[in-house]
Amino acid sequence: MYPRRCFSQNFLCDAEVAERIIAAAALRREEDAFEIGPGHGALTWRMLPLCRALHVVEIDRDLLAELEQRRTEGLIIHAGDALKMDWAEFLTPPCTMVANLPYNISSPIFFRILEKRKLFRRLVLMFQKEFGERLCALPGSRDYGAPSVLCRQYFDAQIVLEAPPRAFRPAPKVTSVVVALTPLEQPRVAVEDERRFAAVVRGAFTQRRKTLLNSLRGAGFAEENLAQKLEEAGIDPRRRGETLTLEEFAALTRCL
Repeated sequence: MYPRRCFSQNFLCDAEVAERIIAAAALRREEDAFEIGPGHGALTWRMLPLCRALHVVEIDRDLLAELEQRRTEGLIIHAGDALKMDWAEFLTPPCTMVANLPYNISSPIFFRILEKRKLFRRLVLMFQKEFGERLCALPGSRDYGAPSVLCRQYFDAQIVLEAPPRAFRPAPKVTSVVVALTPLEQPRVAVEDERRFAAVVRGAFTQRRKTLLNSLRGAGFAEENLAQKLEEAGIDPRRRGETLTLEEFAALTRCL
């Protein structure tokens, strides 16, 4: 079967990379596992003997047919778009998620994981290198952005391996990385309103070349005394979002 461009499919075909991903996942036989976009099963069939049940979500009708032909005990197939499903309806926590994610849904899947993080004990996910490095980036670095802040707030994150283009079919034009995410028992910094915190973080990066004051205004934070509130949080309104630490974002959220 040929990969479909509309689904941004790059099938993992390197056995060594697949084995290293499975090792990083540290699956438990008494727990369920979850995979989005199993493709031809490079990870699927390696995971299945190592967990209680494996839930897979696939949108491609041809790949669904292939999965159905090979269906076996413990494999639970969900047909459809993972972004339109409520994972909590079928996953039993604590669960481990392992996936070679299509590049074009990396960001929306990550933000869905944020919402559903209490379902998971561990997540081991393949991303385009640029996005994986953004998740793990520190303040002041070129890659630091909203995903970096939110990832640090709720997860321990580590890049565990790099996968070259030749590990996939067809070979992408970019390198991929596997990121291991471990949800924290409590957010790293206390915030009263998590949705407000996320909105402030995302607003601060809407216009990276502009000051924090202008970025927040452009994102809809239109308070007349916005500059004063930034100063109350101990933050110079002329700074840019990429210079703020996690603690400063929390302080800013409390003031807005």
